[in-house]
Amino acid sequence: MFQKFYPDIYVDSAYRIDFDSLYADGYRGLIFDIDNTLVTHGAPADEKAIALFDHLKELGFCCCLLSNNDEPRVKMFNDAVCVQYIFDAHKPSTEGYRRAMELMGTDESSTIFIGDQIFTDIFGANRTGIPTIMVKYIYWKEEIQIVFKRRLEAIVLLFYRRYRKHHPDTARGDFFRGENTGFHNRK
Repeated sequence: MFQKFYPDIYVDSAYRIDFDSLYADGYRGLIFDIDNTLVTHGAPADEKAIALFDHLKELGFCCCLLSNNDEPRVKMFNDAVCVQYIFDAHKPSTEGYRRAMELMGTDESSTIFIGDQIFTDIFGANRTGIPTIMVKYIYWKEEIQIVFKRRLEAIVLLFYRRYRKHHPDTARGDFFRGENTGFHNRK
């Protein structure tokens, strides 16, 4: 019932993902949400975010920020990291994800989405056919509509954890032990 909302992988932080392994596995495009995925809500890119994007570019990744925020907020973050971006994306609509891949010159088989919200970020990427990595949100204080969604997300994540426990063959690999990410086996 909830499987359309499940991420392929759920990790503590975007900063703990083994991007070197993803690149070695053939991925070339990364689509990121910004708020509570890379920085706290509304914050500019910090040193950690800038260093991450510098490393991703050195590896050879094309990156795109995909946000439901307005352009001034997205541009403020992007001015420091200098990648492609799409604002007012209307996630979970698939249009923004497809446009991001077009900008990066990638497709569903070579792109990964990273975000912190199930009902917008992950659901939209799943609908588009892009492998997903969900990260724990950075800071609990958010707009009231997001707080309500977080409570519903907790229920979905409970089912997700049970599903993964009983269906380990559907797990997508382990980034932190150097195993293949397994996204290529996605159905």
